[in-house]
Amino acid sequence: MDIESVGVIGAGQMGNGIAHVMALAGYNVVLNDVNQTALDSALVQIQKNMARQVSREKITQSTMDTAIARIQTSLSLADIGATDLVIEAATERESVKQAIFDDLLPHLKPETILTSNTSSISITRLASRTDRPERFMGFHFMNPVPVMQLVELIRGIATDEPTFTACQRVVERLGKTSASAEDFPAFIVNRILMPMINEAVYTLYEGVGSVKSIDESMKLGANHPMGPLELADFIGLDTCLAIMNVLHDGLADTKYRPCPLLTKYVEAGWLGRKTQRGFYDYRGETPVPTR
Repeated sequence: MDIESVGVIGAGQMGNGIAHVMALAGYNVVLNDVNQTALDSALVQIQKNMARQVSREKITQSTMDTAIARIQTSLSLADIGATDLVIEAATERESVKQAIFDDLLPHLKPETILTSNTSSISITRLASRTDRPERFMGFHFMNPVPVMQLVELIRGIATDEPTFTACQRVVERLGKTSASAEDFPAFIVNRILMPMINEAVYTLYEGVGSVKSIDESMKLGANHPMGPLELADFIGLDTCLAIMNVLHDGLADTKYRPCPLLTKYVEAGWLGRKTQRGFYDYRGETPVPTR
């Protein structure tokens, strides 16, 4: 099927980034959230990010204005139903995603492709709760969406070839590169990345090095653009913990056991940049390590 309209559920960091790139690629976008403040903030963030692209001559002001005009916001899932492709980008909790799909299904066109931006949860299991497992798949963008070039495409056991091909064409239209991943816990990127971050937290927990020394060691010794603890703060420590729990539960291997210190930070509400405290304290002009 030809995809010309996209519904994005969730106006957080990932959702507004997805809406941003879809609108720039010429898709009509409906951005949905349960909170009007979140929708208003998302539009402000999209305009800010596009303005940065204009200042760097990545896009023109005319392109930005046209793209912004393509984005509509809505508090109602019914407004998502008329779109050709739906991308769920809510919090990384399976129960939340399933509840969204349950509420959304009565509003969908029969031919609409339903996808999830989940970074770790079983696509097959999510699809089984819907009326269209053959038209359901994983559509995993990397953060920040406007910058990162990779999109993981994950087929569930029932996903048909036309659905996969249609999503692949969307990625091509975005000017990004797709990687096909099998439906195993955390797929490709997070299957490799999250255990590294978790091991960095263990290194901190066991007193092998401080936050600063761990991050500087990986940036200067392994040429990583960000240290693993800095990256964890950027992703969100709650998201990191959720993915590690999916890996631990899904693969039943103790090497994926989340570090107790990671759990403690999440229990304290120190989730990283989005709460102004994580492995770094962001409340001042310069981030300060918390350990």
